[in-house]
Amino acid sequence: MHNQKLEVLGKHAIDEKTTFRGRRHGRKLRPQLDKLFKENLHTFLVEEGFESDEINLNTFFSVKPKKFWLEIGFGGGEHLAWQAKLHPQIGILGFEPYINGVASLVRHLVSEKLSNVRIFPEDIRPFLNKLPNGCISRIFILFPDPWPKAKHRKRRIIQYETLSEFHRILKPEGKLRIATDHVDYLTWILIHFNNFNGFQWVAKSPKNWRCRVSNWPQTRYEQKAIRQGREPAFLEYRRCDRPTLIL
Repeated sequence: MHNQKLEVLGKHAIDEKTTFRGRRHGRKLRPQLDKLFKENLHTFLVEEGFESDEINLNTFFSVKPKKFWLEIGFGGGEHLAWQAKLHPQIGILGFEPYINGVASLVRHLVSEKLSNVRIFPEDIRPFLNKLPNGCISRIFILFPDPWPKAKHRKRRIIQYETLSEFHRILKPEGKLRIATDHVDYLTWILIHFNNFNGFQWVAKSPKNWRCRVSNWPQTRYEQKAIRQGREPAFLEYRRCDRPTLIL
């Protein structure tokens, strides 16, 4: 079954030994979802355009989007699909190496008849430097893997190097949203953003980071955290003009 899933991914199937660490596959897909996945993934999958040093995002869409948003690690895809339905004029790029999550997103997109999403079934880090300067208006990173062991912290998506890339690809005043239910990772995130000094935390009171805003739908990971007694944190940052790393 895993080989069949990889066949559907085309060129992406060869990239099993990249910077990605974690699971590629979960439980076997149910027959109905597996069939839908195989028949429809090609509509959303990006297979061409990585050869050049800089990616032209407009070539991924048949209709030129008004803006581009990016979700990194979209999980089951419910947040990405919700945003895509609410903002049909926005082209949304989703990066997720977990194949079961990709299948789940495809199901949402087909069900809602959405065409403004493009899927990259990969870890985003090898591709960040190919994205043009100032091409993204919003970045979403919702409940990323906290990699709790000290020896694994270098695998966390929030690093000074990635913050530098996020700052570069975001438009002026562009926003980055991140959520976590892991206390140690929350501290890590706050320290890294504070030291990088290229983003302004828009929270004005504890309520701003303890509660989701209305245009931030609940995901299965948030539901799981609440069931298990963990309190999620919802952070929103705005891109500033002068990044200065303070260590």
